[in-house]
Amino acid sequence: MKKTLKWMGITLGVLLLFLVLLFGYWFLRPNQAQVNPEIVAQTWDVVKDDAHNSNTDMIEWGDAYYLAYVSSPFHFGNDESVMHVTRTYDQGQTWEEVATFNPPGEDIRDPKLAVIDDQLFLYALKNTDFLAEPYLTVYAVSEDGETWSDFEDIPGLDGWLFWRPITQDGETFYNSAYWYEHGKAVLLKSTDGVNWEIVATISQGERNDETEIEFLPDGRMIATARMEYGAATDGIFGDTQGATLIAVAEPPYDAWTELLQSKVTRLDGPYLFTYNDRVYAVGRYQPDLGHSGPLTAQGSALSRKRTALFEVREDGLAYLTDLPSSGDTSYVGLVVDGDAAYLTYYTSPTNHDYPWFMGMLLPTAVEMAKIDLPALEALADQISAR
Repeated sequence: MKKTLKWMGITLGVLLLFLVLLFGYWFLRPNQAQVNPEIVAQTWDVVKDDAHNSNTDMIEWGDAYYLAYVSSPFHFGNDESVMHVTRTYDQGQTWEEVATFNPPGEDIRDPKLAVIDDQLFLYALKNTDFLAEPYLTVYAVSEDGETWSDFEDIPGLDGWLFWRPITQDGETFYNSAYWYEHGKAVLLKSTDGVNWEIVATISQGERNDETEIEFLPDGRMIATARMEYGAATDGIFGDTQGATLIAVAEPPYDAWTELLQSKVTRLDGPYLFTYNDRVYAVGRYQPDLGHSGPLTAQGSALSRKRTALFEVREDGLAYLTDLPSSGDTSYVGLVVDGDAAYLTYYTSPTNHDYPWFMGMLLPTAVEMAKIDLPALEALADQISAR
């Protein structure tokens, strides 16, 4: 009996020592983000304080850029979260806050901005779950960027969680939305930004959620979808099948064809944009090779994360470069201005390479980056998709 207790004590001691060393390594290891300086021309702080700042979106309206983001004590759901709307007239060098939103007793997250009928729309998701499982899309509207309506529920679409509206003609707007219990994404359309109708199912199954759309030069539409596979309770270890779905549809976009699931990354918090008739994405990238175990499976909270740039092709994703990032990161806003893209994202401190779960508990900064688009295109010419 004494020998058994002794060996149990030794085993627990070794396990505890291993965990202490592992956590120490995670906390201290240097950042290894692969940032291409020819593409990532500049980066700078927009918001850097003691809060967990996250979920950015940015849009150009008039002669200003508008940025929406969320500040909170940590990544998880809580009723102290505040959604901020700020504005810059000098491409992100100086910012002024124009509005804040803090629905009482609830968590608010995932802002998305759109200009519809000469008004600035702000869409957001309400959440009451600690693990951040939003259940409802709400919207607010401003005619001048300073005075805003209160949040109201999107009528008739309870449970559908909006992503980012896009338009080709300035009259008909399309958006993707995923079901609050996961597993289904649909295409929506609207002419007023408030009343939306479902056009088609983009994808179904495999616990898909965050889905982003963009127009192709030939008039078709392309979508990426975050495919989680495992149940929510598996989230800490991710799932080896995790991937990014790529699907396309021809006008009127009522029938979607799933082309493939790219294993380059599970593209969380995606933003798609077009430059010279080619579609690019910015989103969360998991750089660990193999994606085969609890520390490296796609979506594992124990893995390293990046915000990174990709080209989205019909035969897969082509990884191009990281942005300076680590830990809890991604959820991008972006404005294309000539041959440059100005983008916002959030990240844990970049002096170390924290795993995702550590980043969820640490303060995070909202960063801005200037991207050299001709350099991005030149690199994309050299990279194969997977």
